Amino acid sequence: MEMAKGMYLENYLDSIEGLPCELQRNFSLMQDLDSRTEEKKTEINELASEYMAKVRDLASEERVDKHIRRLDAELARFENDLQQKLESGNQESSDEKLSKKDKNMKDKKASHGRDKKGSDQDSPKQKRQKNGPNMSESLLAMHPSDVLDMPVDPNEPTYCLCSQVSYGEMIGCDNSDCPIEWFHFACVGLTTKPKGKWYCPRCTQDMRMK
Repeated sequence: MEMAKGMYLENYLDSIEGLPCELQRNFSLMQDLDSRTEEKKTEINELASEYMAKVRDLASEERVDKHIRRLDAELARFENDLQQKLESGNQESSDEKLSKKDKNMKDKKASHGRDKKGSDQDSPKQKRQKNGPNMSESLLAMHPSDVLDMPVDPNEPTYCLCSQVSYGEMIGCDNSDCPIEWFHFACVGLTTKPKGKWYCPRCTQDMRMK
């Protein structure tokens, strides 16, 4: 359409060549102004397009910033919740450890009390039997005469009236102050374990003298 206007104007100018010079100058000025106007319109359109593009970019950046701020707020809230859960878990673990420690202490005290009570109730004879000599199976099967013929280890303790090492069946004196404590059945004339308390010949003689 603009091209049609230009052609029309040129044709019109050609048709008025005979008009006075002032009219021709005015028409030439109008043509020049029209050309400048078209250039300015094109420039304005380009600037408007650039402006709209910048506006869209700014709007997009604002949305991105808003989204980032929301993510930062959610991250801070998540870290706060995580810290509270960790503190709560540490407190529960500490309480559980203290409870287990108290329970173990109570169990140890109860066990110690039972052990002490049981040890206090042991008779002197039972105590001596617990702490009595360790008799090997080979010595139990030997005859007393065979044991007497064997070489004696000077470091091995001796017992009984015969001052020999432990062998065969032995019995403990119920006198807690007995210097010998353990005796061979054969040396004290026993074949079976007597019922009740039993005292060795020396302790029996000492008690009779008292």
